[in-house]
Formats: sequence, C-alpha cells, structure tokens
Amino acid sequence: MKKLKYISLSLVTATLLFACNKKLDVLPQNNVTPEQITTSADVVALMLGGYGQLQNPNAFGERYLLIADLLASQDQEDFIGTFTNYGEIQSKTQIDDNSIASGIWINAYATINSMNTVLDKISIVDEDIRPAIQAEARFIRGIVYFELINFYAQPYSAGNTTAANSGVPLILQPTYAYDSTVKPSRATTEEVYQQVLDDLKAAADALPTSADAGRATKYSAEAFLSRVYMQMADYQSAAEMADDVITNGGFTLLSDYSKCFNISSGYSPEDIFGILQSSQSNAGTTNNGLPTFYSAYPVGRGDVIINNNYFSYFEEQDARATVGAGGTASEFNYPGDGISGGGIYTGKFKEIYRTIPVVRLAEMYLTRGEANKRKGGAPVGGVNPLDDINIVRERSFASDLDAVSADDFVDERFRELGFEGDRVWTLKRLQLDIDGLPYNDPKLVLPIPQREVDVNKNLVQNEGY
Repeated sequence: MKKLKYISLSLVTATLLFACNKKLDVLPQNNVTPEQITTSADVVALMLGGYGQLQNPNAFGERYLLIADLLASQDQEDFIGTFTNYGEIQSKTQIDDNSIASGIWINAYATINSMNTVLDKISIVDEDIRPAIQAEARFIRGIVYFELINFYAQPYSAGNTTAANSGVPLILQPTYAYDSTVKPSRATTEEVYQQVLDDLKAAADALPTSADAGRATKYSAEAFLSRVYMQMADYQSAAEMADDVITNGGFTLLSDYSKCFNISSGYSPEDIFGILQSSQSNAGTTNNGLPTFYSAYPVGRGDVIINNNYFSYFEEQDARATVGAGGTASEFNYPGDGISGGGIYTGKFKEIYRTIPVVRLAEMYLTRGEANKRKGGAPVGGVNPLDDINIVRERSFASDLDAVSADDFVDERFRELGFEGDRVWTLKRLQLDIDGLPYNDPKLVLPIPQREVDVNKNLVQNEGY
C-alpha cells in the first residue's frame, strides 16, 4: 500500500482539494488558496471536487464499504491478503497508528473543509444555481459526517449521546491557513447527529428530483436520512423517508440482480446514489479500490474471500448466492500466486472503473418494511412489511415469506446488501454481538489518528487505544 502521509487535523482542514473527474468537469487535483476562489465557476468547481473526494479510496471508493464489512461479522468474509493494516481491522487488533483509520479521517476532514469553503463563498455563486450548489455541498458534508460518527464513535443506540467527547470534532467553518492555536475538541454524538440531519434536510429541500449520475438529488438525501433515522431508532421518520424515495423517486428494481453491479457508466435504474469510477479516479487501480480486494486474479489481488457460512443464509435457488459469489465456485476459485490462497469471491465488484452503488432501491424497501414493523401501528405508505420484504426476495427467486418479523429484515439485509458496507451498522444499531464481541466493544470503533491526539490535547482518543 502507498504510505499515507500524516497531516494534522488543523492542517487538513486548511487544505482545499480539487478532484479530477472528467464526467463532472471539475478542475484537476490541486491545492488552492482563498484568493483563487473569486468567481461562481470557482465555487462550483470546488463543490464538484467534493464528489471526487467521495470517489477516493479513503471514502466510498473503497474504505467506507470495505472497512465497515471487515469490522462486521466474519460470517460474511475473510481477509486473506498480506496488508496487515486491513487484517488487523478484521481481527479487531488495530492500534492507534493504523494507516487505514488515519486515511479515512484525513480525507473526511479535507472533504468537509472543501464543503465549508463552498458554503462560505456561496454568495458569489450565480443566483440561479446558488440554492442547488449550496444543497450539494451540505449533502456531501452531511454524509461525510455521518460516516465519521459511524466509524469513530459508539453507535447512537449506545446512549450517552450528550456526553462530552462522545462524537467527532464538528467543524463548520473553513480553515484557510494553519493556526496552531486552533485545537478542536470532540462534539457530542447528539450534536453531530443533529448537524447531519440539518445538512441532509436542507439538501433534500433544495436539491432537484433528478440529476446527472454521480450527483446528489432530493432522493439521495432522503435515502441517507433514512439511514440516519434507522441508527437513531426513529422508525417513523425512517419509514417516511424510504417511502418517499420508493413512491416518488422513479426508481425500479431490476429483474436481474446481477445487473445492479459492475455498471460501466452511469447508474442502474435502482441506483439512488452511486460513485462513478473511471481511469482518472484512483479507486480500482494499483493497491486501491474495491475490485482490488474483492475481485479474483487477474483483475484484483483476491484479498477478501467469502466465508462459507455466508451461503447458509440463502435458499438454494436464491440468485444472490451465486451473484454474490461471482458465479460458480469453479469459475472464481482464486488460483493462488503466493499472495493469497484460494476462495470464492463476490461478483459485486468484479471489474475496475465501474459505478459503485452506494444506496439502492432494494435497501429502501427493506428499510421501510423494517421501520414499519418495529414502530407498529399503521404502516407508512400503507404497505404491509411482509410485502416489502417479499418484493426484494422475489427478484432473487427466493421463496415468499408467509409472515415476517423484525429479525427477518436483519437477515434479509445481510443477503441483499452483503459486501456493500451495511452489516456492521445494522448490528450496532440493534445492539447485537459482532464476532462474539458486544456491539459497543471499543475495538469496533476506529482509533483517532494518534498524531492528531498528540498535537491536540483537546482531542480525546477512543477507549482502548
């Protein structure tokens, strides 16, 4: 792996990054100063660069999904590669200088600072596009803070959400120059969640209902709001957000589950938000990207194989068991080349330069159904939770259920959303054990980069590091 250069939080938040993405016509990657941000086009380019930062391997380009799943139940996958920093996370033996934890943190705060700068300069954006640009910046900032609070803090369900230092630093103003006197402390979990809600609600109110693939819409924001509300056990609101996406978003479930993945350009009809990849993005080449880890040789390294226990969750005829495993076992046995051993690999990330689905319509059906089941009373949308789970199962040729419990949705999410970074957050919000550890075990939370803590005495390290 490339060595991750250390940057302190204060310096990170002073760094403005443009990402390179031909599809979105953003400026080449570069550091900029406030004096360079003088026109509407400059601000728009900086906002679009935020999507490039989401493409980064330290974000949705790899680690938001892969690291979440390595933290989750080993019933899904096993890391058999040689990168010790990844292996430590799956074995829950990571230490405070783990480069993966540092990389996620650094990229997240760089992205947040870019969006803070956009919001600070929003008054110079042309009036006709100003509300949308502001909304996109708040969308990006909101989802990045949501990922940060997930990875670096105890889950909302653990309680003590108003305790000091329970969240992550909440920085809402841009930093244009390094200031050694600025030493932010951790906000409370409640404060961070409230900011995420504020950002995503504002985005949902102002974003268009449709946009070019790779850019946020009203329904992208609502889909993420449904995730936030599920973590908060606000099932009424979660069901309402998911229902609006299902009812009014214009998305459709594909009849062929395999067509949801490895899209060469744009979105599939059920993608609500996704990350576009190309030869100009760095996720999926060299030692970075989901295909590098999840795909067998010669596309990837074959570092992550499916745990055989995962197949026990499926009926024999369920298409997800074969698509999730990339086809038949004989086709996808890793040949073994001195780097990794043999195994069966997921087919969800078989090819490089393909769209990464972040939120799909199937998740919204499962969210609406589970939320309605857990809250009780009249279902939001007037749809029986049994119908919501069965529409997802039917697409994959799994047999219809005759009755449904809340726990059935937990297992169905595991089947449908395997390898998409959902499992650990589902287990945590429901306070379920993870690999024999309690949901709130300190090793299920990533360490704040230790050098951040060393230079900022206001920044409290997570327990256990």
